[in-house]
Amino acid sequence: MALSPESLRDALGTGLLSFPVTHATVDLAFDEDAYREHVAWQSSHSAAGLFAAGGTGEFFSLTPEEVARVVRAAVAAAGDTPVLAPAGYGTAQAVGMARDAEAAGAAGLLLLPPYLTEAPQEGLFEHVKAVCAATSLGVVVYHRANGRLTYDTTARLADACPNLIGFKDGVGNVDLMTRVYARLGERLLSIGGLPTAETYALPYLEMGVTTYSSAIYNFAPKWALAFYAAVRARDAAAVYRGLDEFVLPYIEIRDRRAGYAVSIVKAGLRAVGRPAGPVRPPLADLTADEFDELRTLVGKVGLS
Repeated sequence: MALSPESLRDALGTGLLSFPVTHATVDLAFDEDAYREHVAWQSSHSAAGLFAAGGTGEFFSLTPEEVARVVRAAVAAAGDTPVLAPAGYGTAQAVGMARDAEAAGAAGLLLLPPYLTEAPQEGLFEHVKAVCAATSLGVVVYHRANGRLTYDTTARLADACPNLIGFKDGVGNVDLMTRVYARLGERLLSIGGLPTAETYALPYLEMGVTTYSSAIYNFAPKWALAFYAAVRARDAAAVYRGLDEFVLPYIEIRDRRAGYAVSIVKAGLRAVGRPAGPVRPPLADLTADEFDELRTLVGKVGLS
């Protein structure tokens, strides 16, 4: 779907964002047919955008060639839903991924944090600027891990990069998010990107964060959309009921092992009868007992 950066920014801010898992066979190969079917199902609901091969999609475990295949499969299956492709690792790799994403027909780009090494703000500025300069697509920068940006760096990037359209927060710095919205809200879309973003959705809305990345949408799109509608309506009773009945028990399972923020999503798909295969190392799947616990929770809430 061809959208100007400004049109993409406006479209993403109107609804919930889908970050689909990447399907795998039992031997951990990319299961393209199953992935296409999943993307088509995700797109049949009213997500405002679909982010292919992001964090929930195990970007960090895919080869560059697989990333390109995943993006093309998502573009082919997503219909009218805008697809944003990933870019990451070092600057040269991220620039190459950005150019390939544009050639593949993606509507925009999610720039994930650089790989491994910490970097000064000037280096991060040059990194983001180089990726933005390599494409005409709208770019959302993921503020997390080795890609933590200060307000001053974010403001400089907004001035220097006309196609930088979004700031996805994976840190939870309230002061920074308030500054970004108060001073840059007309330029950059603020996106909630903390794990299980539903937990923070209502307070984040007060900071101008009108949308967030929902991993739960993978296996319970109707529930996720209803919860999002309650957030946007500021229906605190409905939001806290959803948190109490499902999200908080779900988080209790998620927090038992590192990496479960992704693993539990694939387990959720298996629990509702739409298996997506195992996670790849270095992640690990839920144990059998944990999966049974999640399946019971999903059935109790009526998501299956």
